[in-house]
Amino acid sequence: MEEKQTRLVEAAPQIHHPDSTAKIMWTVSLCLAPAGIWGVYVFGIRVLAVLGVSILSAMLAEYGMARAAGRENPLGDGSAFLTGLLIGYNLPPAIPYHIPVLASLFAIVIVKWTFGGLGRNWMNPALAGRVFVFFSWTGEMTNWTMPRTMDAADTVSGASVLGFIKSGLIDYQGSARGPMEFLRGSGYPQSSADVRATEWLRGIFGEGVPGGYWDLFVGNVPGSLGEVSALLLLLGAAYLLYRKIITWEIPVSYLLSFSLLVWIFGGFDFNAGIFSGDVFFHLFSGGLILGAFYMATDMVTSPLSRRGMLIYGVGVGFFTFLIRIYGSFPEGVSLAIILMNIFVPMINRYSTRRIFGVAEEKGSSV
Repeated sequence: MEEKQTRLVEAAPQIHHPDSTAKIMWTVSLCLAPAGIWGVYVFGIRVLAVLGVSILSAMLAEYGMARAAGRENPLGDGSAFLTGLLIGYNLPPAIPYHIPVLASLFAIVIVKWTFGGLGRNWMNPALAGRVFVFFSWTGEMTNWTMPRTMDAADTVSGASVLGFIKSGLIDYQGSARGPMEFLRGSGYPQSSADVRATEWLRGIFGEGVPGGYWDLFVGNVPGSLGEVSALLLLLGAAYLLYRKIITWEIPVSYLLSFSLLVWIFGGFDFNAGIFSGDVFFHLFSGGLILGAFYMATDMVTSPLSRRGMLIYGVGVGFFTFLIRIYGSFPEGVSLAIILMNIFVPMINRYSTRRIFGVAEEKGSSV
């Protein structure tokens, strides 16, 4: 009797991709490492403790929830490690240790596992944890540390660049024509490296170039311990784009829409009129680069189609501009991404092409 061979056909997709979840998560974490090392260098060794507490709390919460759900090897995919790392990167260097613990627990237990674990959460867990502790401990979350590479005055040691401008413009009566001119006129510190870079730029573009851009770009400013260096974050993002772990649609549409709105309307605060906003200042300050390349691109909470990604990126850029320029908070990246996470199911519904079947032509006979 001839033996019949059987084949198991599972649900789509049947195409295997060599990049596993674990490989993606650990690669993203590796690309974030240089920015964290820079944070240790400019803010001190305490940064390692904050990151360690945040990561360990996230991994312990992941292990406990996964074991309770009966899943094996819950930490091997690297997702909990990355969540804890991103939470740590979004915290001030001098944050009390109980805050990263609670942020990680909220991210893993409430946001991730309440909806079933990895791949089922509708909101980015790291951002949710950051926003939770921001509104719960606002004072601690806005107490910044000046980099030790800068000779800073005590009067500004607790103010980020965006926070200093936001609070300073409330009763401002001066004549600064942009954020950089405002910072220099208000005595905000500038490193010697930035002074040399500014002199070099003025030799090329003229005396109108204000100081401060170099400090913003390399990360010699107060801020969250892993978000200050736009340079190192961009280098890591370039590798992720090269490896196709992330695609260009979300970060490019995000940054372009935000930059366009800043250029058109960003100069009004300084009485500079339309089309005079300082795009480079806003691109390199705050958590914009970290959010655009490492959190808005989260595969679970972002749209599936290319058209959906573009819509999503433009929406995040719009909300970031709205909150940062006209809101009461100096930063708007975290809230903007979470707001657009809410719209992702609707974006997927109206932007994803039909997979099966074709539209019937009018007048066709059956």
